[in-house]
Amino acid sequence: STTRLYFIADKLVGMVLDMYKEPKRMVEDISALGLRHVGYGIPTDLFGPFVTACVKVVRMLTDDDAAEEAFRWSLNLISRMLTRVINEGSTIVMKAINVNSNKMLKKAVGCAPRGKRALWVLNVQVGTQSISPLMWAIETGSLEAARGIIVDLLTIRADRDRYYYGMDIMFERHSNIINLLCLDAPALLPVLLDGLIWRSRIAENGQRRGNYYIKHLVVDEQGDFAKSVEWIRDHADPKIVVHPVIAMVTDIVWNRVALRT
Repeated sequence: STTRLYFIADKLVGMVLDMYKEPKRMVEDISALGLRHVGYGIPTDLFGPFVTACVKVVRMLTDDDAAEEAFRWSLNLISRMLTRVINEGSTIVMKAINVNSNKMLKKAVGCAPRGKRALWVLNVQVGTQSISPLMWAIETGSLEAARGIIVDLLTIRADRDRYYYGMDIMFERHSNIINLLCLDAPALLPVLLDGLIWRSRIAENGQRRGNYYIKHLVVDEQGDFAKSVEWIRDHADPKIVVHPVIAMVTDIVWNRVALRT
C-alpha cells in the first residue's frame, strides 16, 4: 500500500542519516533487520535495484552533488551490510522454515553433528545479533517446521561418550516457550509435553518404566516457582490440563509443597 511505502521511505531516510550520526548503533540495528529479512526469505538481488531507484529519486530532488553522494554512499553501505547478514544467516534450517517443510527441516538438521543439532534450530547468529529459528517458525505460522524442530529437540540420542537431549537448551533459550505455544501455537503443546516423557520399550510384569523431565515446568532459571502451570491454567484447555506431564507437575507441587504450607 502507499502508506507502507511512505513508512519504508521514512525509515530509509532515517537510517541513512543515523549511519553518520550513530554508526555503531546502526550496525546493530541493521544486523537485527537483516536477520528478520532472513525469515522473510527476501532475495538479496533486489537490494541493488532498490538502491539505484532511491538514488535516482534523490537526484531529482536536489542539485547538491555532495548531498547526493553522501546519500548514495550511506545507502550503499546499508545495502551491503544487509546482503552480508542475509547471506550468512540464510541457513538450510531457515530455508526449510520459510517453505514450512518438515521434510526439508529433517534433511537440514540431519547434516548437523549430534552435539550441534540443538544450536542449529535454536540460534542463528550474525555478529552480535541472533534469531531463533524455532521462535521464528512459531511466530510466522510455519507450524509444520516448528513441530519438526520440537520433536527433534526432544528426541534422545547417544554416542559412545554421552546422551544428547535438547530439553535444557530449549528452555534456557526460551524459558517462556509454554506461554508462547499457548498464545501462538496451541496445537504444538501436546507435542512438546509428549517429548518430556521417556518410556522404555521393554515391559516388565506388564508395565514399562517411564521418566518425566519436568524440572523446567516446576522451577525457573532463578530457582523460583515456574509460571508454566499458571500459563496452562490461563489457556483453559481441559485436554492439556489432564496431560500426564501437567498432572505430574501439579501433583508434585500440591503434595510436596502447597499441602504442607
